Amino acid sequence: MPSDPSSSIEVTIDADDWHRIVTAPEQHCLNAAAHALICGAAETGLSWLTQDGVEMSILLTNDATIEQLNAEHRGLAKPTNVLSFPMLDSEELSALRPDGATPILLGDVILAAETIATEAASQAKAPNDHLTHLVIHGVLHLLGYDHECDDEAALMEDLERKILAKMGIADPYAFAGQRQEAG
Repeated sequence: MPSDPSSSIEVTIDADDWHRIVTAPEQHCLNAAAHALICGAAETGLSWLTQDGVEMSILLTNDATIEQLNAEHRGLAKPTNVLSFPMLDSEELSALRPDGATPILLGDVILAAETIATEAASQAKAPNDHLTHLVIHGVLHLLGYDHECDDEAALMEDLERKILAKMGIADPYAFAGQRQEAG
């Protein structure tokens, strides 16, 4: 485990609502991303990532910005809670050989304030916990996890539950017994 896993995680806030919705949003993002990186890398046999280091960015933005990105990159002209833009797919990531000197650029995670606040309220979740969950979800995408089919979704959701439980956060999928849609 890196002594300071947040040193390679850049959090940028470009929407004022985040400080109203979540207490200490930067710290929640750094903590969630570090947990996801450590647990996700261990589960995929990429534990060396936590020793060699990674770089990733997290952007806390608004619905308008994420709607534009969602339309450009996914063809969906609507806001979503989280988008992930991995630099490498899971096969490329697995094929990397660590050199001990160069951090691996994992990619970007982008989250929308209004959508996350609305979801948290409608699902009776603490906004801090919902943000933490969605950061974990986004970082797992950067590590090659996906939810395009039921087996992949079950694997990813189980890992999310495991990470969140270690952080003292309840099962986010327990709400209404349904899988929540995360980008």
